[in-house]
Amino acid sequence: MPSPRSATGALLLCRAEPDVVGPAARLLRQRMLLTRAGTEWSVLVPEGEPWRAATDGVGESGEVVDRVLGGWAGALAVGAPWPVLALWWDAERSGFTLASGFRRPVGYEWLANGTPVGEEEAMRTFAARLGLDPVLDMQSLDVLTTPGTEADARARLRGLLAILTRTGLTLPPGLAPGEPADRLREAALAQGGAQSIEWPGWRDAVHAELDVVETTGIGPWMRGPRGRCLAAAQLAAGVPLTAYGARRRSGGWLTAGGLLLVHGALGLAYDRVRAGRD
Repeated sequence: MPSPRSATGALLLCRAEPDVVGPAARLLRQRMLLTRAGTEWSVLVPEGEPWRAATDGVGESGEVVDRVLGGWAGALAVGAPWPVLALWWDAERSGFTLASGFRRPVGYEWLANGTPVGEEEAMRTFAARLGLDPVLDMQSLDVLTTPGTEADARARLRGLLAILTRTGLTLPPGLAPGEPADRLREAALAQGGAQSIEWPGWRDAVHAELDVVETTGIGPWMRGPRGRCLAAAQLAAGVPLTAYGARRRSGGWLTAGGLLLVHGALGLAYDRVRAGRD
């Protein structure tokens, strides 16, 4: 029987092209593999395992996978105009977290046998934020929240992905809920266009982020009073979130708070630099 750690896995799905996701993902300071996942979707596969299931019987401290992935998804989405969907699973549960901008993340989970333990309203919010059909797609999502079926937790995650194929999402072969982390990495490496995401240092990371701003049309949104207000809000939110992550010793939330600070500072600097050139 596989250990809880060997049964643990996670994926980060970003509704953006890999060339746009890459520079943002580097700011997470985590080793990941990045590849395309259909039309206007990308998938990030963590190479390391910063989580540790609470039931693995090992005394070394760590975080469970849902907290780590929730922090990463929030960190990626808060400085980007595209949503991030984190999928995670371990020996006892499976679930997802959807992060988009400054809005409160929404998530849902199931026990291993498929028993729903989330709130129905979360699915409605999930559908609205991804622009799913409020009637047809919601009917399919409602099935995933209905108890008493034979589908286990990972089958329900696969059902969720099947619904998202209508948005253009198509995961490469081998990248499927339920696979352990090592197999996910092997499947990602098998993709011809897979990129290795590594921390390049602050200078190169900021330069890469500015290149994305200039080439994707995000720049005008970071200019003027609206851009300065957004940057100030990111800084204001980043300070307490970083402190919260430090108190809880949470790598995920520390990363999210740090990225908010980086994006806020970058936004203020970009507005001033561009204003000086105009």
